[in-house]
Formats: sequence, C-alpha cells, structure tokens
Amino acid sequence: MVNSEPGPLWSGDAHGRGNSRREQVADQIKQLIIRNRMRPGDLLPTEGELCDVLHASRSSVREAVKMLNALDIVEVRHGHGTYVGGMSLGPLVESLTFRGFLSRDDDHRVMSELVDVRDTLEQGFAESIVEALTDEQGERLATTADKMLTRARAGQEFIDLDRDFHLALMQELGNQLLLQLTGAFWEVHAAAAPTLGHAAGQLEETAIAHVRIAEAVRAKDVPAVREAIAAHYVPIRSTIAQFHRRA
Repeated sequence: MVNSEPGPLWSGDAHGRGNSRREQVADQIKQLIIRNRMRPGDLLPTEGELCDVLHASRSSVREAVKMLNALDIVEVRHGHGTYVGGMSLGPLVESLTFRGFLSRDDDHRVMSELVDVRDTLEQGFAESIVEALTDEQGERLATTADKMLTRARAGQEFIDLDRDFHLALMQELGNQLLLQLTGAFWEVHAAAAPTLGHAAGQLEETAIAHVRIAEAVRAKDVPAVREAIAAHYVPIRSTIAQFHRRA
C-alpha cells in the first residue's frame, strides 16, 4: 500500500523563488518512491492520485513525470500507467557525451577529467580485481588483449574489444553500480575519442598496455596491475596534450 502522506515542501514558494513547482513535485514523487520502498517496475499512483497526495495540479504532476521519465526514474507506459524506472545511467552518458562535444574548444577538458576518473577507479579497485579473478576471466582478459594487439599492428581500431576488456576487468566484483559506471564512462570516452585522432604508434602502445594489465592481473601482482593501468592511460593523455598544443 502506498503511503499517502505528502512529502516535505522543498525550497521555493508561490512566487517562483527557488525550485520550480515542477521540480518540487518531482522531488516529492522521488520521496514517495523511497518512503514506500518501491522497486523498478512497481506501479505508481495514477495522475489523479498523485495530485491528491502531493496537493499539486495536474499540469505540475504531468510536467514532473515527464522530467523523471527523461531521467529513467519513472517509466510511462501509455495506456497502462507510470512505473518506477530502471534507474539506468543512460541519461548520464548522454549528458556527459554532449558536454564533451560542447567542450572541444575547451581543450577537451571533459575528456581529460574522464580519464582521471577511470584511472582512479581502476587503480583503486586493483586489489579487489585480483582477489575476485577467476581462471575464466583471466583467460578472457588475455585473449581480448591479444586480439587488440593484433588489430593495432594491422593499423585497425579496436573500440569494441576495449569495451569488452574493461567490463571484464570489473565483472567479477559483483558491484553493479561500478559495472554500470565503467560502461557509461567508456561510452562517453568512445564517443569523444575519435575527435582527437591518434598519433603514430599509439594504437599499438595502448594495446600493449592492455596486454600488461592482463598479465599483471593473472599474476595477482597488485602493484604491477596499478602500474599497467596507469600506463594504459598515458597514450590518451598524450593525445589530449597534443590536441591542446595544436589548439
């Protein structure tokens, strides 16, 4: 049963100061979901019921639901109702990607920041990655890295293999949020990276770094894993620096 007590009023008032009424109602809907411990796929109250519960107009509720739907917090199924959404990181990926494209004239600052975050996360989880490693995962990492090196030496891109490698690196940790973040950050990286181009030899250098990560993980050598991960990001940092000099 849905708790029908209205949530607290957020900053803002009838004169429009602070958050808009739409944002206030969106916050109240999120609080309703939390208070009732609703899960993805659970059915929300109808529009009319939300109006009564939140003491809001139909237009405010409708606009709030649209905003939450865009964020995947709720899912509107026309003819069926509104449900708690899947809470995917899709909106984050789109926002970061768009921000990255808009900042091209800003020396690819977003790209540089993203590299820092990815590097920090992977090095930070290096010990956990080694502890969770299975023989099957170690073989998958090594095989993927070898394929990357083969393509690099043939002058071919290996974006798909790059994604597979980094997801496999985190797969056995059992941390779904981390796995989603890894995928999301990689998607943003993959979308923005082609605008930078590649310096001669960087494809092979990057592939070799992946081979070394796989070797260090399989050897369960945590310091070597961290060192190899750091080396992996050297080529892209160099590319960003070259782009900066050209600009």
